[in-house]
Amino acid sequence: MSSGHAFSRSLLKLPVSLLVKGTTIPSNPIDDHQIDVTKPIVYAMPFRSNVDLLALQQQVVKLGLPDPLSPLEIDGKQYPRYVFTSSRPTVMGNDHDVPQESISQFSELLELHKFNSDLDIQMMPATVLWGRKPGKESEQKPYLKPLNGPQKAKAVLFSGRDCLVRLSSLVSLRYMADAHGTDQAIAHKLARVARIHFSRQKLAASGPNLPSRQALFNRLIKSKAIEKVIADEARARKVEVSKVTKEAHDIMDEIAADFSYSLVKKGDRLLGWLWNRIYHGLHIHNATAVRKLAQDGHEIVYVPCHRSHMDYLLLSYVLYHEGMVPPHIAAGINLNFFPAGPIFRRGGAFFIRRSFKGNKLYSTIFREYLAELFAKGYSVEYFSEGGRSRTGRLLSAKTGMLAMTIQAMLRGLNRPVTLVPVYIGYEHVMEVSTYAKELRGKRKEKENAGLVLRTIRKLRNFGLGYVNFGEPIPLNHYLNEHAPEWTQDIDPMGASKPQWLTPVVNSLANKMMTHINDAAAANALTLCATALLASRQRALSRDSLIKQIESYLSLLRNVRYSNTYTVPNKTAEELVDHAISLDKFVVESDIMGDIISLDRNQSILMTYYRNNIIHLFAIPSLIAQILIRQQSATLGDIQATVARIFPFLKQELFLGLEQENLDEMVSAYLAELDEQGIISIEGEQVAINQSNTQVLMLLGRTISETLQRYAITLNLLASSPEVGKADLEKMSQEIAQRLGRLHGINAPEFFDKGVFSAMFTTLKQQGYLDSDGNVNQDKSALLAQQLYGLLYPEVRLTIQESICRAGETCDGLES
Repeated sequence: MSSGHAFSRSLLKLPVSLLVKGTTIPSNPIDDHQIDVTKPIVYAMPFRSNVDLLALQQQVVKLGLPDPLSPLEIDGKQYPRYVFTSSRPTVMGNDHDVPQESISQFSELLELHKFNSDLDIQMMPATVLWGRKPGKESEQKPYLKPLNGPQKAKAVLFSGRDCLVRLSSLVSLRYMADAHGTDQAIAHKLARVARIHFSRQKLAASGPNLPSRQALFNRLIKSKAIEKVIADEARARKVEVSKVTKEAHDIMDEIAADFSYSLVKKGDRLLGWLWNRIYHGLHIHNATAVRKLAQDGHEIVYVPCHRSHMDYLLLSYVLYHEGMVPPHIAAGINLNFFPAGPIFRRGGAFFIRRSFKGNKLYSTIFREYLAELFAKGYSVEYFSEGGRSRTGRLLSAKTGMLAMTIQAMLRGLNRPVTLVPVYIGYEHVMEVSTYAKELRGKRKEKENAGLVLRTIRKLRNFGLGYVNFGEPIPLNHYLNEHAPEWTQDIDPMGASKPQWLTPVVNSLANKMMTHINDAAAANALTLCATALLASRQRALSRDSLIKQIESYLSLLRNVRYSNTYTVPNKTAEELVDHAISLDKFVVESDIMGDIISLDRNQSILMTYYRNNIIHLFAIPSLIAQILIRQQSATLGDIQATVARIFPFLKQELFLGLEQENLDEMVSAYLAELDEQGIISIEGEQVAINQSNTQVLMLLGRTISETLQRYAITLNLLASSPEVGKADLEKMSQEIAQRLGRLHGINAPEFFDKGVFSAMFTTLKQQGYLDSDGNVNQDKSALLAQQLYGLLYPEVRLTIQESICRAGETCDGLES
């Protein structure tokens, strides 16, 4: 290090400390990149810059990483702890000596590994970005632009508060030396790879250059697919081509986003204030995997679950703070009202009508617009459920956008496309009371400015928010496995619909929803809601509630449901205290302690939060219900009963568990319940612990309402095999409504027609019905009786009586 550079840094240190407020991505690099801080670390940076070094130093030191300005000492000799990979312009010309200096330093560090077998220097690429504004499409400039002195001063002055320090995964020089040698050719290669990496980092943070809207429209209108549909429309309607062309322009104007980086920056400040006002904090999980996809050049399609209108804002905010570009978002046309519509549009929203049916001009333009977004490299977000879930459960996916995504791939995209499922959870959904009213029959209120203002007035502390990124689904790999011939169907017009498309899209949609549920976030409110709703009186003593939450936490922590779900790291007592602070529960005290309960209205609303995580407890709850009703059973009998009911649960709740792993998972849950002292296992025999039944009983009741619905339909099917699908759905729904009123079941989804409709898909898949709707009576009767055996007597009698009345026969029913 020259004395001149040291002097420059000493002069710059104060202004940098005052003007620069950086953000580090990832925020916890030691854990995210699994860094061993005992090994020597050297930072690789794109351009020589004292300002960049000081900005890097400011961030990494407080994160527990080595100071880049402190020398690295190896075998008694000191080396700089940083290296630059490219020259940069200066006011007088270029800093030409940097590349050779870097090559020499790379070579020297590699050479050290020849003589010290224990040495393993870790090279960490570090990029300091001053602002993240994307370029314009008309500008032909590299993604990472070196700045001379005056330009850097301007960047610090105007973008010092928008400084992003990106720290990448470590590169082991030991591995490089052992695998590739230590000569200068390897050092050259390292520097070249680093330069490519830095450009990708910039692209991942800022996104591709943006077109002007008019240039985009002009390009779209000249596409062969749109030219053809305009000509076809003009000919069919016998009007001038110019008239249809104007309609096409109007449709483009209605659809297209108008992304504005300045609005995103302002929105970031506003949303930061908003989240701090209404939430205790945000928990983000698995963002590292998504950053790697962005850095590797994948076309990313985010597919989140849809709980609230907050989802649009929250995901964009999280992605921006995780160092990625906010996506272009498919928003319903109902949100295109003043003033929200123009704001959303400049934030990246493009608007979509609820139905394309019968409008070939609109569907073609929308498909071409989506393909253009993919072709230019913009990440995209759409909500496959088609609307917000009113019950808290995932809805079956609408497959239109997914099909258009694959059709865009069939145009011949030159980079991989990856779906990123996203689970979004809240401890309070601001629309939840409105959802309950809509499920009771109230008409949905149309979105408007007045509704927004009323909502803003109600803002208060809503607890915690959760954004969990699920396991990505690389579409290229998926198509290679499920439609190997897909590459033969490449169509530059993008209008083809090969025969394999529909079945592949349907299976992909199911996998996508399963990956969303796999990434669920259990939290204080969802766990407490699950426990209290399982109690007959919707009330538990404080000690009982804590004990129940402890059981839930042990199940979630010790038997892994998936690799992407999250469990709170607090104790059960801390979680109960936090849930109470959210003011959802009634807390009453007597001489024996606190009683925590739900009033009738909150009981209905709490089903929403329980349903967010009910799939995590579906299998252990079913096991618990089997044991509660039978008192004891063999391992084989429990596994057989679970296996028979499992396909219905898997279809309805999008369970990630596969049938071939089911027996192993059942054994794991039983072992955990045994460890908790709730049951005892002796050889093949499993029995409940009579002195500790409450926890098991509450666990079993979590899934009991679902089993009641199955019992209604299967026993109707067994007793009246001649009844058609539509009548069977209607009768099932009516009996469920009656059962709910008689037994105080307040769960809105209990008699939801859609749930019964989805069940018939499973009945056909599992052979209870054939393709013509004929019933396999023996198989149906066996499952119907098994389901009856899992219900409490009073519930079973109500169902039996209702089926008798509905079918005017009691033949074949047993008490």
